[in-house]
Amino acid sequence: MLKQIKNSAWGLLNKIGLGGSVQLYLDGALKQYGWFKSFHSKQSVDASGNPLPWYTYPFILFLKPRLKPDFVVFEYGSGNSTIWYASQVRYITAVEHESGWIKQIAPKLPSNTILLEKPLGETYIRAVQSTGDLYHIVVVDGRNRVKCAIFASDFLTDDGVIILDNSERPWYTAAKEYLAAKGFRRLDFIGMTPIVGIETCTSVFYRDGNCLGI
Repeated sequence: MLKQIKNSAWGLLNKIGLGGSVQLYLDGALKQYGWFKSFHSKQSVDASGNPLPWYTYPFILFLKPRLKPDFVVFEYGSGNSTIWYASQVRYITAVEHESGWIKQIAPKLPSNTILLEKPLGETYIRAVQSTGDLYHIVVVDGRNRVKCAIFASDFLTDDGVIILDNSERPWYTAAKEYLAAKGFRRLDFIGMTPIVGIETCTSVFYRDGNCLGI
């Protein structure tokens, strides 16, 4: 009897076009990734509520096992991604321009994080230079992404890579063309991200002998 009720319920859901959505919510990949939790909380988190970068899920799955505890990371933009990186690398430096957001995120950042406040413009773009470090990973996920990607390419370690989020946007084409001319190859990861249901692309730019083993 219980099986008949269950089958009838699923039949009704499928008939009205909701069966797939209910299945995803109960036991689908989106539930495993934590998408529903991120959607309801409006935070980029996994199924356990832990911070995640706001990248495509395919790229998160690709990147996580390749991070190493001696990596040094720079990030244009700061948020849950900063917390996520800090738990897996030696330290991360991030730059932000909005003082209100800095007040919110700064108390949540671990001790191996440096958060720089720079106004939009040249000082923001050149923030990657201000520490005197070279970086295994530079994440371009803030403002002025074309100029940031171009400038930051000179502050990578020999095996360093650049991550450009939302790289499908046509106004980032100049950055992609510049990096290609400089000898970087590109690997695109297209898919959904936490919080929202749209498709986007996260790209990694790399050269031979890179730190991610591509």
